[in-house]
Amino acid sequence: MIERVIYLPEASSDVAQAYAWYEERAPGLGEDFLRCVEAAVLTIQRHPQLYPVAVDDFRHALIRRFPFEIFYEAAPEAIVVYSVFHCSQDPQKWRKRLGHG
Repeated sequence: MIERVIYLPEASSDVAQAYAWYEERAPGLGEDFLRCVEAAVLTIQRHPQLYPVAVDDFRHALIRRFPFEIFYEAAPEAIVVYSVFHCSQDPQKWRKRLGHG
């Protein structure tokens, strides 16, 4: 299992914005979102090669219950999260973060 997870500032902002949006809709829903993100990241830590490659060495994992996916890169010493992307957004957004847009 890869212990260390690094969220780039943009990915942290993605999570914070989604949390706030869900929490405004229904108290506690933002917390549910965070728990689902944490569960997905834990699975990534345990099985980093489980999810499909999006581009180059970057992979993506869907978040259960919410229309988001995590774009990450797995290195032996850390998982680097580049984006927590809402699936209805323009894919160019995550491509730019991964240096392919």
